Amino acid sequence: MKKTLLSLLSALIFCNLAFAQNQLADTKVEAIVKRAVENLGGEKYLRATTQIGRGRYSVLRDGVLVSFQSFVDVMIFPDKERTEFKTGGAKNVQTNDGGAGWIFDGEAQVINVQSKEQIENYKRGLRTSLDNLLRENWRKENAKLQFGGRRQAGLGRRNDVVKLIFADDLTVEFEFSDDGMPVKSIYKRKNGEETITEEDRYAQFIEVQGIKTPFIVDHFSNGAQTSRVNYESVEFNKAIPDSIFAQPKNVKELKKDLKL
Repeated sequence: MKKTLLSLLSALIFCNLAFAQNQLADTKVEAIVKRAVENLGGEKYLRATTQIGRGRYSVLRDGVLVSFQSFVDVMIFPDKERTEFKTGGAKNVQTNDGGAGWIFDGEAQVINVQSKEQIENYKRGLRTSLDNLLRENWRKENAKLQFGGRRQAGLGRRNDVVKLIFADDLTVEFEFSDDGMPVKSIYKRKNGEETITEEDRYAQFIEVQGIKTPFIVDHFSNGAQTSRVNYESVEFNKAIPDSIFAQPKNVKELKKDLKL
């Protein structure tokens, strides 16, 4: 009888300790995310409804610049986006509206409905984004947050790691520096039999309309840099007509620049 009582008591103590540790971890995660939101502008950041970014998109291979394009990226949060790329006189357009999307190929002069794979790629981009974490859109998918500990970030520096875990096993790790600023996001995806580690690194945060936003986003695949987004300007909360996300009836409508 005594052995049974001792076993039950030990199990109860262990459960209480585990519960307390989980509560501490949950509290730490909430504090990290809350601090990041405050650093980026607090309520101004959370209440932003639209974003228009202009800049340059560069493709890199083996550390060498392969090509670059100017772009205009228009977003209505959380899931409407139209991006126009220009190289010389040619223009390509990718537009998504929730679970639908279309693409304009400027070279071929054709408009195509996005494939299932293209739409899934776009949705994955939303799910793994910093905005999805900080604006808590992940709650609609019943995902959960978990503290991932501290990770080496250079000589004498360590980053806090926050894990965002979805029901379909997609896990995104976000790193935050000691001053509470977002540093990077990391996730893994399958390409056939190969597992690829994708990583976005955020830099050059600039305050615009009371909101701090990264003007440089570098993307890495399996540790090799593949692209850089370099913003030249960003605007928030400008009125954007829903009509720009509708698929045009013909290519003539896409020859004109967006008027926003």
